[in-house]
Amino acid sequence: MSDSNNNMFVIIAIVTLVIGGLIGYFVFGSDTEEEIIEVKKTEEANNFLDINGAGASFPFPLVSNMIEKYFETHDTVRINYQSIGSGGGVRQHTAKTVHFGMSDSPLKDSQFDQAPNSLHIPITIGSVVIPYNLPGVDTGMHLTGELVADIFLGKITKWNDPAITSLNPEIDLPDKAIVVVHRSDGSGTSFIFTSWLAEVSTDWDEAVGAGKAVEWPTGLGAAGNEGVAGVVTSNEYTIGYIELAYAIQNDVPVAAIQNLEGNFIMPTLETASAAAGGAGEGLPAGKDTWSKVEILNSPGANSYPIVSFSYMLLYQELNVIPDMDMEKAKALLEFTWWAIHEGQELGPALEYVPLPDAAVSINEVTLKSITFNGQPVL
Repeated sequence: MSDSNNNMFVIIAIVTLVIGGLIGYFVFGSDTEEEIIEVKKTEEANNFLDINGAGASFPFPLVSNMIEKYFETHDTVRINYQSIGSGGGVRQHTAKTVHFGMSDSPLKDSQFDQAPNSLHIPITIGSVVIPYNLPGVDTGMHLTGELVADIFLGKITKWNDPAITSLNPEIDLPDKAIVVVHRSDGSGTSFIFTSWLAEVSTDWDEAVGAGKAVEWPTGLGAAGNEGVAGVVTSNEYTIGYIELAYAIQNDVPVAAIQNLEGNFIMPTLETASAAAGGAGEGLPAGKDTWSKVEILNSPGANSYPIVSFSYMLLYQELNVIPDMDMEKAKALLEFTWWAIHEGQELGPALEYVPLPDAAVSINEVTLKSITFNGQPVL
């Protein structure tokens, strides 16, 4: 083939491509509809500031409500919180794979060593309750701390045991085996519950002790407050322990627990508030250990005995988190500041006690001390 023929074929091919492109442009537009949608989605996603947190299920009903409410007025900040248990929250905070962790159990000295410059931000105060599933038995069955300990130790195995019936003579308790349900994951709720059991029962303290994860003498394991609530709700003759909001959400009966004054107290916002009345006294700074802070077995005729703080975990210097920048740091701390102020108004509807003024003041000082690359964030 001659050079002139070759040139002619090249010219025809170029003209064909140009004409095809012009037809496509005018008929279909410069991009397909699908491509335009994808570009728009990408642009919208790029407008979000993503803040990621993980940890305790104890405050999850409140924290998720806070996040939803905050987004109504701060729609460029997308806060994602995974309820994986306090143990997971501490691990991810230590590994710096989240922007904030959550734990109901304050960091121990060894955990401070692994995550230096960690800060505690108390977020709320909640109650651990004892739910049960007994056909025909309504909420309010009376239990003492020693009795609950013996059930979870496997010493009391039947619902009609004399130790239970003597406290509840008006209830026809069945001759059925008690099925204990406990947490299978590292849990701040477990830490609160077992810390209370260790205070009220010498046998529990010596045999099991307190911790986020313990060697349970008996029972079935379930992950998260959600998991324990689900097992108790769907299985007769069970007993467990969960945060109060989960009992309300699942409409499951809960026990009235004997307090320090000898009164049997139902868990409510009022009885938790009574227990937390002195919670603001003598609190440590955010950078110090909170491992000695507890409000279990608080004095008072109307004090519910199983009440505790729940904490957000942050770093003093936020540049230690790999994907952090000043914009994200500011978004994180502005949300946290809102959560300890306006966000507290959401607590009572979910039976969480708002923070005492002293705790809010300590949190304010802590948040103002946080830096990114040495510069104050707030």
